[in-house]
Amino acid sequence: MSHPVRPEGPKIIAVANQKGGVGKTTTAINLGAALAELGEDVLLVDLDPQGNASTGLGIEPQDRHNTTYDLLLGDQRLGDIILKTDIARLSIIPATPDLNSADIELYTNEKRLFLLRDALRQPAMGEYRFDYILIDCPPSLNLLTVNAMVAAHSVMVPLQSEFFALEGLSQLMLTVREVRRTANPALRFEGVILTMYDKRNNLSLQVERDARENLGELVFRTIVPRNVRLSEAPSYAMPVLDYDPQSAGSRAYRALAAELTGRQAETTP
Repeated sequence: MSHPVRPEGPKIIAVANQKGGVGKTTTAINLGAALAELGEDVLLVDLDPQGNASTGLGIEPQDRHNTTYDLLLGDQRLGDIILKTDIARLSIIPATPDLNSADIELYTNEKRLFLLRDALRQPAMGEYRFDYILIDCPPSLNLLTVNAMVAAHSVMVPLQSEFFALEGLSQLMLTVREVRRTANPALRFEGVILTMYDKRNNLSLQVERDARENLGELVFRTIVPRNVRLSEAPSYAMPVLDYDPQSAGSRAYRALAAELTGRQAETTP
């Protein structure tokens, strides 16, 4: 696959929103699973010290011997860091609370903005032939999130359908512009995905209307509904696509994966 800003190698997408509880990790897990279902080879990088993406894909804490902390600041081989999940074609670099100290240590490193970029572009990564790398960012605009943006080709923003949602988006957009100006000129917005949407709720309808009026084609056509199965799936350590393949949440993330790959196909020369 080719891409105008990605001449070779995997497409790297940072899934980011500085606000917690908006469906960021849910999107990273289930979009990754849906892309894998389409036949894409996917690596999920858990960059959140809470490690929820790792837990949601069944990686027990005692099995996280090497993590994204080691990817950023250690010297372990990629083969010792990248773990297979129970989902075919979906791998993960897990996270632990050790990442909290990594954010502090980054401040004293002169290459602090580029550590993740360099790690994900090391020659050994080519052996894995990933099509997509999804980075689940922490719910803040700290150095870990900036590292993800410097490493990524694009940023995907899950946007909860609630009051003040668009106001919270403005700070994230400013951060993306600053990263583009100083460290990653090719960074772009992949798009905004509306999450926890309730079509019976006038507020959800208003948020969608405002988002599409202000952001236009940046907003994905796909909408992720508020869905009980989506909420239940992490407690069983699996994506909703495996937990309940026919649920509304599963259908939404399959549609998002199809829309994402379709967008890429449209921009391929």
